[in-house]
Amino acid sequence: MSRNEYGTTLQSEQQPAADPGGKGNPVVDTIQQLGQTMTPAQPETNIYCMTIIGQVEGHLVLPPQNKTTKYEHLIPQLVAAEQNPKIEGILIVLNTVGGDVEAGLAIAEMISSLSKPTVTLVLGGGHSIGVPIAVAGNYSLIAETATMTIHPIRLNGLIIGVPQTFEYLDKMQERVVRFVTAHSRITEQKFKELMFKTGELTRDIGTTVIGADAVEIGLIDAVGGVGDALKELNRRIEERRAASAPAGGIVS
Repeated sequence: MSRNEYGTTLQSEQQPAADPGGKGNPVVDTIQQLGQTMTPAQPETNIYCMTIIGQVEGHLVLPPQNKTTKYEHLIPQLVAAEQNPKIEGILIVLNTVGGDVEAGLAIAEMISSLSKPTVTLVLGGGHSIGVPIAVAGNYSLIAETATMTIHPIRLNGLIIGVPQTFEYLDKMQERVVRFVTAHSRITEQKFKELMFKTGELTRDIGTTVIGADAVEIGLIDAVGGVGDALKELNRRIEERRAASAPAGGIVS
């Protein structure tokens, strides 16, 4: 306590208000959010990890109960990662049911056009438009139990029943096919065969491939997990460093 020139008593420092409910307490918040009292510290890293989960949200806002990934959030992050000199590699982790076709293709094109090494990892599922995103990196992995659903492009909502609508749908589908076949080892014939297969899915046409099957058909490069993805990404980062190092060693 101290007194000012008028003799009024001043409080030397602000006392925090009582918080009987524990709100505002970082330990309590951590317990409520993560179920533990301590979280691992975030070290300085040269790898940027991006997650694509739930449904890829495009031009239409999905209901609030849907877990979504908004493409307008991902694109600035990818641009920032490309511009940041401290980031040398990008890891994309997917567990998505698919979503908006154009939004998914926009994300896939962004990933494929990055100059820095990129590795994609499918955990759980990389379905529908998640397939082009999964193959967009320099190297792709899939967990042993993860699945990928390949099916034709579909429309929902109000559809104008004219031939031009179906022509547009066919062109959009060709965009997906071209991208996937250009960024993986699968052939166009095999991909379309899986896409239009009947009897594989209960209420739809298409195919679900699991882990090693996705590797066998050439869609994904290898079966692996987080450790394998980081190992491959670090290897590619080292290769890029070696390629950009000046010849003849260090010069003064």
